[in-house]
Order: sequence, then structure tokens, then C-alpha cells
Amino acid sequence: MWLELLKEFWNDIKAHRTRALLTIVAIAWGTVAVVLLLSFGSGLSKQMQTGLLNAGNRIMIVYGGETGLVYEGLPKGRRIRMTEDDVELLRHAIPLIDMISPQYRETVTLTYKKVSTREECEGVNPSFEEMRRMYAVQGGRFLNEADVTQQRHVLFVGFELAKSLFAQEDPIGKTVDVDGTPYTLVGVMQKKMQTSMNNGPDTRRAIVPFSTFRAKYGYRYVNSIVIRPKDPSKQGLLKSEVYRVLGRKYDFDPQDERALGLWDFVEEEKTGEKISIGISIFLGSVGFLTLLIAGVGVANVMYIVVKERTREIGIKRAVGARRGYILSQFICEALFIAGIGGCAGLVFSWSIISLVRLLPAEDGPMQFLGRPILSPAIMLMTIGVLATVGLLAGFFPARKAAAVDPVEALRYE
Repeated sequence: MWLELLKEFWNDIKAHRTRALLTIVAIAWGTVAVVLLLSFGSGLSKQMQTGLLNAGNRIMIVYGGETGLVYEGLPKGRRIRMTEDDVELLRHAIPLIDMISPQYRETVTLTYKKVSTREECEGVNPSFEEMRRMYAVQGGRFLNEADVTQQRHVLFVGFELAKSLFAQEDPIGKTVDVDGTPYTLVGVMQKKMQTSMNNGPDTRRAIVPFSTFRAKYGYRYVNSIVIRPKDPSKQGLLKSEVYRVLGRKYDFDPQDERALGLWDFVEEEKTGEKISIGISIFLGSVGFLTLLIAGVGVANVMYIVVKERTREIGIKRAVGARRGYILSQFICEALFIAGIGGCAGLVFSWSIISLVRLLPAEDGPMQFLGRPILSPAIMLMTIGVLATVGLLAGFFPARKAAAVDPVEALRYE
């Protein structure tokens, strides 16, 4: 049966080459639209999430605020300012904390030879490397515990800042003046893309040990505290604990959200995931509609085929062909057309995606768009849509063909 169906399908294609070719091209184009839109949407979603994690790797940043509620006779409007002691207090009081660092911040002048620039400088501890994904290029390093304990004058800088100061020189081990004080540069951050900023991009940031920063500038209060939970799913509970512990120390209501400022990257990540899903649904819908239009074209072609082969259908019915056979014949022809066009579209899409993935994603337009991802899920989804389109495009014309009265079909001219 299958060989006979394939033979009839092949004969029909040879008899109507142009019509068959245009129908296959339409299906291929619809397939390309679906695959490319979903693949680029998937790449964009991944790049957005990576950019957010590069700004804050599932952390939250706590700032001092101003009380908004009266508490135990104390008026509202009191300013809450945190110190380094709060870092140790939170570390020991809240088991949910995985990493924590104080964060001092100051705009400083960095000078190397005759080159000077004013940039953001932060005083932090070694945990900051993982929490902000500030990984060093080969040959350098981030801050370590000895740097903090001994208040060493060591410096870690972003890639763009290093380029501004040193041009083509190797910066590792060089001495840089920070507001007139010499620091040894121990590391340069790898290139990374951010979709969220904390007082500017990390690529132009200078990092020193928090103990060294405090000793130089005499800060009594930290600008913020950076915290990463052991389990991101318990971020809400961790927030409540931070308010409870600091509320007890600074005498404010743990329910007073204004007492502390809080930037939650875990919540931002969840929001980003929702946006990514929305983008994928929108792009997939556009591609599906394009493929659906191609399916309508296949259905129209199959209706024409049924009309042209009415006498043939009548003869088959007259010699004993069942309605199921006629039905399967035209459904299979529609599926064959969809299959050929779909395979051609998938191959063409794979070629385009492979070429685009060769483009550098660190700079230029691909930096934020990301590389397209042709995942197995996208392939299976596309195949499923193709099968559905082919089945629907063939079913209604096939039903009409199967319902043809043999006597009337033999009279058809």
C-alpha cells in the first residue's frame, strides 16, 4: 500500500512540477520562520539571563534606609546606617546565608604614568568574586583573605578600565596610584556582558580589600551589604531574617520595608524568565502563523488535486476501493509535501544558525542578542507543528475525495 501511495505521489509531482515546487517552498519558508524565530528567541532569553547573573549571581544587596513606622515609642524617619559588624552579625545569626560581603564605594582617581581616569572603586571581601562573577583573566587573581587581613594595597580592575590605563601593556603586577596611594594590580576581570548595572558597568570598576578601603578613607558605615543565599528558593525567608536581625539591633519594626533598601537579583531573575517565556511565545506564534498560511496553501492545492482526479477516484471506488484507502491516499500526499518542505526548511535553518553562531558574541550586535540555539525541544516542536499542518491540510480535501459518489465521478468531465 505504501509503495503504491508513494508511486502515485511521485507521478502527481512529475505531472505538476511547478505547483508542487511552490507548495514545498511555502512549507519550507514557514518552517524556517518557526525555527529561526524560536532559536533566536531562545538565544536572546539565555543572553538576558546570563547578563543579569553577570551583574549579580543570585544575590541581594541591602542598603541602609529610613524608618517608615513608629516602633516602641521611637519616631519614624530615623536613618539606618550599617557597619562592618553587621556583616558578621548576619553571617552568624542567619544559617541561610552562603556568602556575604561589606561594600564600600567611592569615586576615585586612578593614575598610571601619564594616564588618569576617575572611576567607581569598591572595597569588598573575596566572596565578591563569585557573587558578582568578577573572574580574573589568566595570569591574574581576585582578592584573597590575606589581602583583607593584612590590609594590602592591591587592586583588581575591570577589562575596559585596564585597557584605558595600560593600552597594550600587560597590567598584572604594575603599580597604579589610587587617589595618590600606590596599589599593586593583581588581576583584570574577564570580559562579560551585563543587562543590569550597580553604579556603572563592572568592566570599568576598581576593587580593593574592604579593610584597606576603610583604613584609607576612614569610612564608619558601609554603603551596602551583599548577600547570597544557600538556596535561592528561600530568598523570601532570608529577607525576613535580615529585617528581623537588623531590626532587633537598630530598633525598627521587622515589617518596616523602608528601614532597609533591598535590591533582589533572584526576583529580577524570575521576572526575566517570565519576560523570556513571553518573548518565546510571541516569536513562536508569529512563526506558527506563517507556517499555518503555508498549510492553507497545501490544503488549496489538495482540493485542486481532488478536483482534477475526480474520474480517477470514481474508477477506484467502482472497482472496490474503500473510502479509508482514498482518505489515506490524499492525507499521505499532504504529509509527504509537508515532510519534504519541512526537511528542506530545517536544513536551511540549521545552516543559517550555524553561520550566525560563528559571529563573536562578546562585542557588536550579538552581544545582547546572543547566539541562536537550535535545541531538541525546538526541533520536536517544529516537527509536531509540521505534522499537524500536513494532517489538517490533507484531511478535509481527503474527506471530500472519499465522499465522492462513484457514478457521479465517472460522469465528471
